[in-house]
Amino acid sequence: MSLLSIFRTLSDGPKVSRVRHEPRRRSLQIMRSERVTPGMLRLTLSGMDLADFRSDGFDDHLKVFVPGGGDRRDYTPRRFDAVAGTLAIDFAVHEGGAVTDWALGAVPGETVDISGPKSSTIVSSDVRQWLLVGDETALPAIGRCIEEATDGIDIISVVAVAGPEERQLWKTRADLTQLWVQRPLVDSADPAPLLAQLRSIELRPGTFVWVAAEASVARAVRNYLLGEHDHARGWVKAGGYWVKGRAGGKERLG
Repeated sequence: MSLLSIFRTLSDGPKVSRVRHEPRRRSLQIMRSERVTPGMLRLTLSGMDLADFRSDGFDDHLKVFVPGGGDRRDYTPRRFDAVAGTLAIDFAVHEGGAVTDWALGAVPGETVDISGPKSSTIVSSDVRQWLLVGDETALPAIGRCIEEATDGIDIISVVAVAGPEERQLWKTRADLTQLWVQRPLVDSADPAPLLAQLRSIELRPGTFVWVAAEASVARAVRNYLLGEHDHARGWVKAGGYWVKGRAGGKERLG
């Protein structure tokens, strides 16, 4: 391959495909409720409706419907075990809202309905270097990406959390470097702590960067990567998982 071909490949970005699913509503039963950290609650669900459930991408999204109504937030299928017939969903408990309030009081044996994912975004397996950047709301997707990574993958994760008690441990076959940024929750819309950590990282061409945080933070990180760092646009995917001051807000940044 010529140097020009290599340059074009790195500039265009990796192959990213989308697989669509039938997002039918499913009724499931709660098996377990557990605290991953003080600020993260995990519910493990099961039921016959999971028989044809699919979630092929680490940042897939589904809806959770609870008695009395819900909110407009999306939730990541944190871990799906087709053999055991279980689905785990993590909830950042500081977010608030009807679903989070319900999850905090949910007990084994209760039922809950979900819908989705509508589709899965899959990044080519040829990508060998990853940089994952986010806040507490991105931890389910980041944790899933790391745990599902195969041998020969290099991953750097940079995650902003409220304190050391919110750090999570992941088992992975990848070569993982974890970087934690501590800042109070009241500053979760301030990009400065994440940007300071990112400036200490040497980002190689051919590294796929995935960013998810409060919308203004995700935008600032994306602008830094494309501007100050001059990382190729096709190698960056950023999204605002939530918007400060707007319930259920979400922004896709590219």
